[in-house]
Amino acid sequence: MSRAPFERRLLSVIANEPLGAYRVLRVADPDGPQPQPGQFAMLAAEQRWGGGEEQRPFLPRALSVARAVAGESHFLLEDVGPGTGRLCELREGESLWALGPLGRGFTAPPPGRRAILVGGGVGIAPLAILQDSLSLPSTVLLGFRDAGRAAGAGLLERASVATDDGSVGHAGLVTELLAAELERDAGAVVYACGPAGMLEGVRALCEGLEVPAELALEAGMACGFGACYGCVVPRRGGGYLRVCVDGPVIDAAELDHVDAHAGAPE
Repeated sequence: MSRAPFERRLLSVIANEPLGAYRVLRVADPDGPQPQPGQFAMLAAEQRWGGGEEQRPFLPRALSVARAVAGESHFLLEDVGPGTGRLCELREGESLWALGPLGRGFTAPPPGRRAILVGGGVGIAPLAILQDSLSLPSTVLLGFRDAGRAAGAGLLERASVATDDGSVGHAGLVTELLAAELERDAGAVVYACGPAGMLEGVRALCEGLEVPAELALEAGMACGFGACYGCVVPRRGGGYLRVCVDGPVIDAAELDHVDAHAGAPE
């Protein structure tokens, strides 16, 4: 598994491209460690990384690596606050600080077992690099709030889409698409990332059918190295897991439930 050095790297922005309601931030990273699908990086703009009268610094933002190709790292952004808003403003030639890849990623499915990738909203990001890494075609199921966000499905190939408002694809929840897939093939392996409610639905469905599942959790992080304990989630049987070092990808069997704070923004 790729492990980041204990220092951040100053990387140059190649492009910041719109993708429906999202943006794809592409940065040059020719010398960085190759990330494993599901790992993340802590990102901060080099300039104007702060707010308020005294420009108090923001904490770095933990973002899943969406793609790593030809010396570039790609990240999927949604403007949901001042930190992500600043990253969405970055343009070609500007710089950002990156620390990563961090955390534990997805594991490959056993030979002969189909991979089902289930994503929701901006949480689809780590499924793109996962799809790139798989040797066999995967089934991709993605859920979004509306048509503007559903355009993000273009990040992956051959995706079936569900929208809450019915404007694109299946009208309803992406877990409904997953239930239909597992009814046809309960021998699959499920990989998921998205809002906490979606992840809990995936976890419960897979537990009931005894289908193995790996969930990429998201939580507010201050360090990325497990020192601050700001991103803990309860472990089945007692104790806690730190999303940044014990995850972000966690075997669903280790969880009784997915905490409300442990998912991507909706």
